[in-house]
Formats: sequence, C-alpha cells, structure tokens
Amino acid sequence: MTLFRTLIAAVAIALLGTAAAQAATSPADSLDDVARDYVRLQLEIGERDEGYIDAYYGPPELREAARAAPRDFPALAAAVAAMTERVAAIPVAAGLPEARRKAFLLAQLTAAAHRLRLVRAERLPFAEEALGLYGVSLEGRLHPLDHYDPILARIDAMAPGEGPLDARVDAFMNRFVIPNERLDAVMRAAIAECRRRTVAHIPLPEGEAFTLEFVTGRSWSGYNWYQGGYRSLIQVNTDQPVRMGRVIGLGCHEGYPGHHAHNMLLEQGLARGRGWIEYTLYPLYSPQSFIAEGSANYGVELAFPGEDRLRFETGTLYPLAGISAEGAATYLALQKAVEELAGARFTIARDLLEGRITREQAIDLSRRYGLQSRARAEQGVAFIEQYRAYVINYGLGQELVRAHVEAAGADPARRWAAMRALLSEPTLPSDLAVP
Repeated sequence: MTLFRTLIAAVAIALLGTAAAQAATSPADSLDDVARDYVRLQLEIGERDEGYIDAYYGPPELREAARAAPRDFPALAAAVAAMTERVAAIPVAAGLPEARRKAFLLAQLTAAAHRLRLVRAERLPFAEEALGLYGVSLEGRLHPLDHYDPILARIDAMAPGEGPLDARVDAFMNRFVIPNERLDAVMRAAIAECRRRTVAHIPLPEGEAFTLEFVTGRSWSGYNWYQGGYRSLIQVNTDQPVRMGRVIGLGCHEGYPGHHAHNMLLEQGLARGRGWIEYTLYPLYSPQSFIAEGSANYGVELAFPGEDRLRFETGTLYPLAGISAEGAATYLALQKAVEELAGARFTIARDLLEGRITREQAIDLSRRYGLQSRARAEQGVAFIEQYRAYVINYGLGQELVRAHVEAAGADPARRWAAMRALLSEPTLPSDLAVP
C-alpha cells in the first residue's frame, strides 16, 4: 500500500510538472492576437451596419471571412463584450506604447458596443451616445440656444444690408460663390497650398496622392475616402453652390493636414511601422472620428494663421475664381464669427434626436442659429438625422484639439510638432486634456 501511494504521488507530481511546463511554454494572449480578431469583428459589424466601416486596407482574407459569415447583432454584441474582457485581461506596463494601444482598443470596443445598441433600435440620450461612441463627456458643453444670442447681435452689426439676419448673411456670402467651371482649378490650388504648408512641418510618405471628385446628393459638404497605400478619394458636394469661404476649409480638412495626411501618418507609423493591424481599419462611429474631425477642422487655423488666409485667397484664389475680392475681409471676418455659433448645432441635434423639437423646428432653428438658407439648413438637418451625435466631432473636436496643440506654446514649430504627434500616435479624446 505504501509503495502504491508513493507511485500515485509520483505520477501526480509528474502530471503537475507537465501542466506547469505547458503553461510556461504556451503563448499567452497578446495584443497582436486580439487586434487581428478585433479587425475581423469590426468588419463583421460593417457587413450588418452599412457605412460603419469608413476605411479598410488590411488583409483581404479578413474582409472575405467577414463577408462570408457575418454574425447577427446579438452574437456580435456578445462577441464585443467578450473581446473587451479579453483585451482588459492582457497585462501591459504603464508608459509603454502598448499601453496606449490597449487603451485605444478598449475605447474602440466601447464604441462598437454602443453602436450595436443603436442599430438594434435602442435610443440613447444624446449625451450618453456621444460619450459611448466618441469618448467625450458633454457635461457643461451643451448650452441653451439663447446662449448664442450675443454672437448673433455681434454678427447683426457686421452684416451689411437690411432685413432678417439669416437672409442678409446668406445674400452677402452668395456674392462669393465660385462658378462651376472654375471650381476644379480653385479647389486644386487650395489643396496644393494646404499641402505645401503642411509638408514644411510634417514629412509625408513618398508617392502619396489623392483623386478629386465633385458629387451631388449627399448630406455632407466634403468627404475623404482613404484607400490605403497613401491614396485618398476626396469628394466635394456641389448640391449647394460652393463659396470661397469653403475652399481652404475643404482643402485642409479633407486633405492636408486633415484626413488625408492623418490617415497616411497612421498607416506609415502604426499599421506599417509597428505592424498594428487595427490601424488598417477605421470604424466611423468611434473615438477615431473625434480626433479626425477635430484635427481636420483645426488644421485650417494651424496652416493659415493670422492674415495668411486672406492674403492667399485674395492673391491666388479670387483671381482663379474670376470673382471680385471687394469685401473679402468682411466676408472672412463674418465667416469666423458664424463659426462661433457651432455649439448651437449640438443643442439643436440633441433636441431633435430626443424628440423635443420637430424636423421643421430644427430647420428653422438652424436657419436662425446657423445663419443659413433653408436649403443649407435642410442639408444640415439631414446630416443630423443620418449621423446623429457625430456632429459633436467637428466644433467640439476642434475646440479640444486647438487647446491641446496651442498648449505647446506660441511658437508655430512647437504647435506643428504637437499636431504631428497627435496625428501619428494612438490618440484618444482623453489624451487631449490640457493642464
């Protein structure tokens, strides 16, 4: 009996030793492993939610697998929850680049979970939707519309003419509409100057390029479709006449240092440079969009500080457009004042989406607090109906990116360096905190 017990104990020890050895040599779950599964999962969501994937240039076999057998929404929601636990369990030392990578994956999965709730017809409060999808708290950032009345009063004193303010502003701005036959040349000149000013501070990959198209029937005014390989398709919507004041904005926002440059830097430094496959994918309804839209909007200010924009527009773009530059300074000042009303759009969007106001009331309020024609207000409300809380990414994103970049100091070189870091690293809205 004693010998038998001894043999049993020896066998048990041997088995335990073998299990321990296997555990020591078995590869633990890694961020590389989970990132590949994350891409496949996000692509599956995109198969069920049209427009969810804004860009993908990763392994084609992952897209093919997602298309072949996309799970239904409940299964996808369960998979997102399981993957969130899986990422959270991976140990990563603070301060390492992988710590930011892990935080990025967790934020993107949080957004995916909230998006799946929305597409399954669950209606979230506007602030909860914004926080869940884009990682930004709206506490203290949504104001009643009368908060913007002093800005309207200031614009009223600036806008020439008589009659209702929205009609006066719209009529004055329509003096600067670019003729359709000249729009291509003007847009290309604007984008070229945006690029020249960007590459003076941020080196871009060799061979990068974009294709420019003019389209109709969209709720947005411009869009960048990143193709991978340092290529983009930039589309400009001509449903509404394109004014001079939109050209530099579109050139910087969709091109340089906006979406085209941003996506190239992520591809070059993270997707290719570090082999982080998750950066070959861009889910639209995610914190990536807050950084993308905010930095693209702020890029105009960074590339054309002070009087630079007015000088370039009057010296180059107005002659190309064949329109008079008389009143150009007033027009630009008026445009910048109108941009101060951007926050009103968040309040209108919240009230529309939460059922406080009707669509017609949202159009009327957009005309009053956006100083728009009815056609432009209708287009803006259609955007809210399609993209919902996404609207916060523009004005609020610009505000936080501006504060983050300008915290680097007044030296333009330091600001460009801060912008380059923001565009090329795994940046989340929470990283934009300013001391």
